[in-house]
Amino acid sequence: MSTPTVAPTVAVQSEGVRVALARARVATIVQGVLRAETVRSALVSVTFVTTRRMAALHAKHLAHQGPTDVISFGFRDPAGATIGDIYICPAVARTHARAFGRPVREELVRLVVHGTLHVLGYDHPAGEARLTCPMWRRQERYVRRWLAA
Repeated sequence: MSTPTVAPTVAVQSEGVRVALARARVATIVQGVLRAETVRSALVSVTFVTTRRMAALHAKHLAHQGPTDVISFGFRDPAGATIGDIYICPAVARTHARAFGRPVREELVRLVVHGTLHVLGYDHPAGEARLTCPMWRRQERYVRRWLAA
């Protein structure tokens, strides 16, 4: 059975936090990564959450304490469509942006791309090794593309 071709659908919401990227821009970035990765059918949600909510997600799903910047869940439905949820914590993104000397918008673009790649099944090692792995290199190509757009 072939996967029906349905344009990827992306929903973006914010749970009580301010985000330095417009919702339409977030959706466009996710759709662009999906298109570049030749995903024909997808339903992806991106939710920006508080540090408290992110810490709860991090503890429940990964058994880690405290908030993280991005958590993603993805799978394929029986018809082959990609389904995914991406949670991003803007407060952690701001902290990381300051630590790395980057603009907050750039860090948010990076997290949107990073989360989308995880939804698609890409993974990376922990620690410094992630900065040279194939997923990270792919991610940074997309980040450069979206920052130039």
